[in-house]
Amino acid sequence: MSRAQTFRRVATGARIAVGAVVVAACVTGVVLAIHAPWPAVSHEPAQVDVVPVAGDPVLACTGDLRALGRDSSDPLALRSAGAFELVAGGTSGDPAQTAIAAPDLVDGGEVPRLSDAVDGRSAPLIAGAESITASAGDLAGFAAAPCGEARLESWLVGGSVATGTKDLIVLTNASSVTSTVTLSVHGESRSNRTLVIPARTQTALPLSSIAAGNTSPVVEVVAQGAPVRAVLQSSYVRTLDPAGIDLQEAVAAPQRSVVVPGVQVFDGEGDDADLTVLRLLAPDDEGSAVVTVRAAGSSTSVQEFTVPLTADLPTDVSLRDLAAGSYTVDVASDAPVVAGVRQQDGFGAGSDFAWNTPASEITNEALFAVPEGPAARVQLVNRGDDDATVELAVGGGDDGEQVTVPAGGSVEADVEAGTVYRLTTDRAVHAGVAMAGDGALATWPIAPSAGAEGSITVYP
Repeated sequence: MSRAQTFRRVATGARIAVGAVVVAACVTGVVLAIHAPWPAVSHEPAQVDVVPVAGDPVLACTGDLRALGRDSSDPLALRSAGAFELVAGGTSGDPAQTAIAAPDLVDGGEVPRLSDAVDGRSAPLIAGAESITASAGDLAGFAAAPCGEARLESWLVGGSVATGTKDLIVLTNASSVTSTVTLSVHGESRSNRTLVIPARTQTALPLSSIAAGNTSPVVEVVAQGAPVRAVLQSSYVRTLDPAGIDLQEAVAAPQRSVVVPGVQVFDGEGDDADLTVLRLLAPDDEGSAVVTVRAAGSSTSVQEFTVPLTADLPTDVSLRDLAAGSYTVDVASDAPVVAGVRQQDGFGAGSDFAWNTPASEITNEALFAVPEGPAARVQLVNRGDDDATVELAVGGGDDGEQVTVPAGGSVEADVEAGTVYRLTTDRAVHAGVAMAGDGALATWPIAPSAGAEGSITVYP
């Protein structure tokens, strides 16, 4: 073999050996790279937390009590049956009071509109409540309700078109924009009505004009253009005796879990024992609801039962066999529901009734007014796992009486009529006001105050 051939063979062997080493190194590198951390390329999106400027708080009140059918020559005319007495206040002084017109009310006054101005980014809290005692041949009893915020959607649960009732839907547009409102009746007989409500105007119509043929009508109120405040004014005449009046707060929206505090139960006898009735409606889906009734001050249920729900058909359930006293009614449903509880202290002359609707959670603070009238109490309900400390301060101040609300329980506290209170809490609670006396009954939930807006994260 020549020297050249030997050199070529050695060179070829060297190249093969080097190639093998390189291939092995590449394989090893790939294997190690699979398990080794790779350099990450990340980009943190730009973001900023912004606190929106709070809007000026505005509350719409109810105005005069309305009487239907007093003029035989015009039985559909609505006449004033008396002006409500207003109690109002705020954390920065008394709120400004302007007028809302009620052009369809004969001999009526103007409807109060309460407002205050935002200071920087802090919105003051305002509250108002109205009450009236009527003693006419067609209207008698006590009615009270808070002045409330307008909504784009609300539900009137406690209506009736039975003989002896004269229920009225009262719609108030407190804004500076015209509102178009659609009323949809849920029940055995469906119907709809659309109304145009000019800015700063209140109007009303008989419930019977849109809900005839329904045993337990529930009315959905949907507003476009501007929100409205919806209230149901109810009255009842048994035979020839007026047997109560009421102003019912609207329910904001269907929910799967609702709490109705401050339900008052009175003694009844014989066929008239159904003085306390729960109404439920699942607007969209059928299902079932578990109803739990607890006495004030106790976490133990005194009644618990299941109610089957048919979609879009209201159900009335009698809360029988409850001893006289104050209660909380909880509803847990597998379908969103709206609910209300009717309370009645008797039948015939000298009696009164009231509808109570669910109370929203209060997680921080709320300002509420107690109008003039009979003895008043606040019921505080804690459905959490920890005790809640609630403070009730007179006049919207910072120092007041502290109340401990046990986990899963409730307590009641006396409050003074004609007074504004500031409620602050360190845990979520539900709250309602009840006023009761001889032939006088009114109950309503305490709504959380909006106050300053929370921060939101903006991604440019």
